[in-house]
Amino acid sequence: MARMYRVLGFWCLVIGLMAFAGHMTEFALLFFAQAVAFVFLGYLNFSERTYIMMFWGYMAVSFIGFTYWSVFKMSLPF
Repeated sequence: MARMYRVLGFWCLVIGLMAFAGHMTEFALLFFAQAVAFVFLGYLNFSERTYIMMFWGYMAVSFIGFTYWSVFKMSLPF
């Protein structure tokens, strides 16, 4: 499971680099920060249950943040 966190870090780094190449600086910085966090957590060698619980927490925070942003911060399309 620790390897999967390092894989998540790698893919976040790839997405961050592509966003940076596309001049989306804030988006790129967000994914660079996630990449660092995932790689750091990947080398801590927690138990599998701990990794699963951290990932569920990460998903809950990201979905709540996405929902908040899309409902309250984005303008209506019409």
